[in-house]
Amino acid sequence: MDDGYFGELVAARYDDSTGEEFQPEVVAATVEVLADLAGDGRALELGIGTGRIALPLTRRGVGVHGIDLSRAMVARLRAKPGGEAIGVAIGDFATTRVGGTFSLVYLVFNTIANLTTQEAQVACFRNAAAHLEPGGCFVIEVGVPELRKLPPGQNVVPFHVSPTGWAFDVYDVATQAMSSNYVEVVDGRSRYRSIPFRYVWPAELDLMARLAGLRLRERWDGWTRGAFTSESAKHVSVWEKSLVGN
Repeated sequence: MDDGYFGELVAARYDDSTGEEFQPEVVAATVEVLADLAGDGRALELGIGTGRIALPLTRRGVGVHGIDLSRAMVARLRAKPGGEAIGVAIGDFATTRVGGTFSLVYLVFNTIANLTTQEAQVACFRNAAAHLEPGGCFVIEVGVPELRKLPPGQNVVPFHVSPTGWAFDVYDVATQAMSSNYVEVVDGRSRYRSIPFRYVWPAELDLMARLAGLRLRERWDGWTRGAFTSESAKHVSVWEKSLVGN
């Protein structure tokens, strides 16, 4: 088993990001919502990575377990204070099972799109539901596809430009396939990497949830729980497992 697209090269620099999701106030807002939803129960993070959310959530008193494909990312988690105490199963979070049940399963920062087929995304919902206690919640944070930003007749959306690199997304509207592409110039030499995704609409996610026996409880435009509208760039959605058997 390899680390997929999040091997040592990405893992070594992942926590150096200056993106919005890594800002202390955003992490705090994320943890606040997740701790509230977890209540007195345990939480399972799909794609736990280096522990950006899992570690502060643990410090809030929530017992956290994780699933991740990348050993390199998990090694970074293990090296942080408190990281060794978090149980992590190495594997595909769409299908990997861990012991016990949880009051909360969550998947943040667009990670559902790392599953590049509809079948895998459906399997992820079923896996989340199988881990949930009755009344438990599955939470996803993911961007709304930016198709309105596509220039007429084109399929590329740039999202970063600097003297030492640039990045752009490429969309295929026929298949819902997309990729994020990065070009960096280091010591006069260019380096290129591309990560594939499958973009997914909120309504499609709701149908996946229904197939897994979950129902939509909340949908916000972010972790501050603002209203989700047609202008929202992303959503945080909460689906709930029925208190009775499905």
